[in-house]
Amino acid sequence: MPEAAFLLLVLVILAALVFDYINGFHDTANAIATCVSTRALSVRSAIIMAAGLNFLGAMVSTKVAATIGKGIVDPVNVTQMVVLAAILGAIAWNLITWYYGLPSSSSHAIIGGMIGSTVIHAGSSVLHWAGLKKIILSLILSPIVGTAVGFLFMVIILWIFRNSAPYLLNRNFRRLQILSAAVMAFAHGTADAQKSMGIITLALVSYGSLSAFVVPTWVKVTCAVAMGLGTAVGGWRIIKTIGKDFVKLQPIHGFCVETAAAGVIMGAASIGMPVSTTHVITSAILGVGVSKRMTAVNWNVAYRIVWAWVLTIPASATMGGIVYLLMSPFLGQ
Repeated sequence: MPEAAFLLLVLVILAALVFDYINGFHDTANAIATCVSTRALSVRSAIIMAAGLNFLGAMVSTKVAATIGKGIVDPVNVTQMVVLAAILGAIAWNLITWYYGLPSSSSHAIIGGMIGSTVIHAGSSVLHWAGLKKIILSLILSPIVGTAVGFLFMVIILWIFRNSAPYLLNRNFRRLQILSAAVMAFAHGTADAQKSMGIITLALVSYGSLSAFVVPTWVKVTCAVAMGLGTAVGGWRIIKTIGKDFVKLQPIHGFCVETAAAGVIMGAASIGMPVSTTHVITSAILGVGVSKRMTAVNWNVAYRIVWAWVLTIPASATMGGIVYLLMSPFLGQ
């Protein structure tokens, strides 16, 4: 029935915006944990700055949206129910990891949700395995690159300023860290809001509202607003895990972390690769921590974070499949 299909489309859009909102407060720590932990900014000021720049970043590109919307499965092989189940599965996993203060990946969660609901609906044969390999490879490689760039950038900065007094160095880098945190917040917006844009556009193509996969302006604006509002709520649980429990940071370390991570994220977004901002900045913190000494890293926290990374795609895929099985008898396939 046309009315039922339209209702499902509305539910998909609302769920995608809720996902974006949760992504905002779940991933706020990606941009501001280090500048909060080094006291470069207060929590309030950092969150306000991150919210505004997340919004601006979300408006600049749609390459990642196209990868998410077309790289996992062809729009003709999915229904509104498939997309809705995928989003709800991703939201469930994000809330679980947020509750336990684990910086898991919203990117992994939405990809896992789409895989799970699609497989239950139409089988694994309709998945774009070449596209999935590209997406998953980028998600695997990005933490490695983030660690390496964070380590090398820290070593270079320390060598350049090797004769500077530590107190003066950290005082100056505390100011610079505000700039690097702003760039990181902008990078987060360019990468993460696009995932919901891709999902909503996929639903619009599936419904028949769009004849081709082109992200409408109203989708860009609403996703950007949802992420900005979510960021404004903050995410102190994850801020504490990344910024305080994982590695103890000084302003010079925070500057290197944010600059290295933002460079990796924006470079990937420019070619449409959906990397996880969570993974990149956490791995950059690891690289900077290791540059100090191996014992500077809290390896127990690192162990918990890695397990959250490993489990995210299978866990969110399972949740997406379960949601599809539970809801499809009532809302249709």
